[in-house]
Formats: sequence, C-alpha cells, structure tokens
Amino acid sequence: MSLSGITASLVEAWTELRIHKARILLALIGVALSVAALTAVVALADMARAAMAQGAESQSGRPATLSVSVYAMDGSAPDAAALRGAYEGAAERYAVEYGSLYFPTQVPFQFPDGVAPTDTHVVDADFGTMRRVNLQSGSWFTEADSQRLAPAVIVNEAFHARMGYPDLSTEPVVQIWNGAPVDAVITGVRANSHPQEFPAVYMLTPAFDRLGLAGGAMGATPMMELWVPEELAVPLQEAITADLVAQFPNMQANVYRNDYAAWGDPYAVIQLVVGGVAAMVMLLGAVGLLNISMVTVKYRVREIGIRRSFGATSGRIFFGVMLESVVATFAAGVVGVMAAIAVVKLPIVQQQIASGVAELPPFPIEAALLGLGAATAVGTLAGLIPALVAVRVKVIDAIRY
Repeated sequence: MSLSGITASLVEAWTELRIHKARILLALIGVALSVAALTAVVALADMARAAMAQGAESQSGRPATLSVSVYAMDGSAPDAAALRGAYEGAAERYAVEYGSLYFPTQVPFQFPDGVAPTDTHVVDADFGTMRRVNLQSGSWFTEADSQRLAPAVIVNEAFHARMGYPDLSTEPVVQIWNGAPVDAVITGVRANSHPQEFPAVYMLTPAFDRLGLAGGAMGATPMMELWVPEELAVPLQEAITADLVAQFPNMQANVYRNDYAAWGDPYAVIQLVVGGVAAMVMLLGAVGLLNISMVTVKYRVREIGIRRSFGATSGRIFFGVMLESVVATFAAGVVGVMAAIAVVKLPIVQQQIASGVAELPPFPIEAALLGLGAATAVGTLAGLIPALVAVRVKVIDAIRY
C-alpha cells in the first residue's frame, strides 16, 4: 500500500472511530485501564528492583566490587603499611577508577555522657560512590577534607542523636581521645542501616594516619575494595591474587567479589512474576476489545457492502478495519501510560518504593514503551479477526441488511 493509501486509511479509521465512539468507548476505557495497570506494575517492579539493588549496594558494593585482603596463616598481623602499598599499587597497575581502603576499627570519641570506643570505618573518598552511602544531611568526603587540620568525620544517626543532634551548618566539633583530646568536625550524617544500630563513624585514611591512630587502633587488618567492570572481575581476581602472593609469599591472599550480584541477579525473578501478571492484564483487555470489534463489524455489514460496490478493494477494507482498532488502542494506550506515570509519581508511592535509598529510581522509560507497544499489539490482534470478516462481506450482503 502506498503512503497516500496508508494516510487515507488512517484518516478513515479516525473518522469511523468518531462515528462509532459510543459503541467502543467502554472497550477503550478497559484497554486504557489495562495499559495503565500494565505500565504501573512494570514501572513499580522495576523501580522497586532498583531500590533493592541500591540497598544491597550500600551493604556490599556495586557490581562488580572486589574485596582484597591478605592475612597470615599463623594468626600474626602482617605489616599494615606494606599491605596498603601493595593494594594501592594493584589499583594503579590495573587502572581501577574507583578504589578505597577499608579498615574497620574502633576509635574512642567523647560523648556528653562520657568517652566510648566507637565503630570507625577508615575509608577513602571513593567509598561513598562505591557503596552509595545515603546521607541524611551534610555531604560526603571530598579530597579537600583530607587536608583539614581538624579531621572531617561522617557519623550515623545513632551517633548524631547521642551528641544531641548538633546543627551541621555550625560545623559541630566532636573530640577524639588519643592520649589527649583531638577535635574533629562532623560534616555529614548517614541514615542508620537498621533501627538498633550503634554509633558509628567514617573517617578518611589520611586523617587517620595523621592522628597516629593506627598504632593503638583495635580492629581488623586493612582491606581494599575495588569497583571494576563485571566482565573484568574474574581476570582481575586472578591477576591481583597472583601479585599479592608474589609480594607476600608466606601469607594467604584473598580476592573475591563482594557485591550482591556475584552469583547472579537475585532480583531477576521479580521481572518474571511481573511479566506474567502484565500478560494476564493485557489479555483481559484484548478479549473485551475483540468482542466489541466483532459486534461493530456485524453492524457495519451494509456500510462495507456499499463501499465494495463503489470499488473499495479488499486490502483497503482490511486495513481500514484493522487501523480503526490500532488507532483506538494506541490513543487509549497514551491515556493509560499518562495515568500510570501520574500514579507512580505520587509522593506516597515513591516513599513506599524507595524508602531509605540514596538515589530515587527514575520512572523507567521501558515501562512506558511497553505500555504503548502492548496497546498497539492488542489493537492489531483485536482488529485482525474483524478485518478478515469485513473482507469477506459481499455486495449482496448490503441488500440483505
């Protein structure tokens, strides 16, 4: 069919929809609601999946995060400075863009009710990006923070509450007890990972070193986390392990993926369940539209027969009837997608989906395209059988009706 023929068929289809609008309005409302439900379900599932992935990434890192550590088999402590040099050398050698030292320890802080050893994570500035640290207020470390005379610290909600909720705009000071009090500045507050979390602190590696806390710190051996492309995770595991074994021949090198997707995507099943629900929703809409379309064709036998008598070809009749269904369902699909976006964007819905995540997942464009595509596909399928019936109408049928 030529371009002019297709254009004429589209115009004709729209005209017929206007003529028979009362007859098919309910069917199109059903299609619009089905598309809205389909789009909303797919979008909500995709956004919930992204929110769950963000939560997992805050606990174990983004795919693919390699955890690098070295320890002695006899239980002795390896030289921390040599270890850190080896970690940093590996990150530089393999051009890893994001890497951070990770040293969990305890540092004594002065609270209003006394001095208490506090869980402290010694990290580099990249750690915030790698772990999607969710700050309630303030800002994550920058490179300039490593030069502060009074070290910057980021605390959790529990620490902030125990300090009496000081205003961060005043750069509140908290004291570290390292033989003598040392002032530190609270620059950010992160959300608690669970309601019963104890006070905890993040501190930059240079500040930790400058204060001489490493010698008296209690905690584990320094580790390194590297965020690498997923396709390079296995080769880099093997290469970094070999490097560390060569540098520390009497020790055990451990390099493994630490992120949630190390053994496959645990949230993929959500997509399968949602796909099944979405298919059922659209099937119900398609059945309703098919019934209305068949009835409409029966009422139009006289009209179609007269058009055949004036020379309308079978192809013109076929495409005209089918395009009526396609145009109608596409318009209903647009309305349904707009309704779904409006619902998903409601603040109460967004809060339920993405509570506690650092970045609110955006509305997935794939869901909108799926809704429009499904509406068009339903219109095509629902218009196919009536179009075949219309093609078989003969001029003599016009006389009977």
